[in-house]
Amino acid sequence: RSYLGLIWTLLEPLLTMIVLTFVFGSMLGSKGGVYGPELYPVYILCGRLLYSCFSSASKIGMRSIRSNQAMIKKVYVPKYLYPLSSVIYNYVIFLLSLIVLAIVGVVRGIAAAMFLSTVCVFFRDIEYLWDVLLMLLMYCSAIFYYVDNIGSSVVRTVIRMNPLYCIIENFRHIVLLGESIFTSSMEINMLIYSSVFS
Repeated sequence: RSYLGLIWTLLEPLLTMIVLTFVFGSMLGSKGGVYGPELYPVYILCGRLLYSCFSSASKIGMRSIRSNQAMIKKVYVPKYLYPLSSVIYNYVIFLLSLIVLAIVGVVRGIAAAMFLSTVCVFFRDIEYLWDVLLMLLMYCSAIFYYVDNIGSSVVRTVIRMNPLYCIIENFRHIVLLGESIFTSSMEINMLIYSSVFS
């Protein structure tokens, strides 16, 4: 019943990008990095949209079986359809919010949602723990800072081991540099690593 309706799907990521650029741009965006300071808002948008898609899909997918238990008990429907529908729903929202930059895979969200929906049936506390883990994951995905500007090589290595960071970084490489990820062995390795991890 929002007045903006679907327009909000486009407006929310843009407003978030503006706020994050304003808050972190002077501290972190001015240092340039691989993409340069002028692309810092798009850098943030790419990371934030992919993180939001993963975060929402996994959180809604985690609760999907438990919240539909009455339907599951009455009618036989394969249980994997509930987390799958959550991921597809969030993927559609992601595509709507990313009309300019679209086409991203949903494999990670599906895998996480199916796993979390199973665990959540038996351990309801996972919902609260997952919120904390998602916040940690956001800070470890280099959404609003450049990994190359981190002084410690150990910290840079730990961040690069995050499979969500690999997906976000490959996506940024395509969007910001306009190049295929198959032109560099580093991007190919990140693609293989995140796919195997998924």
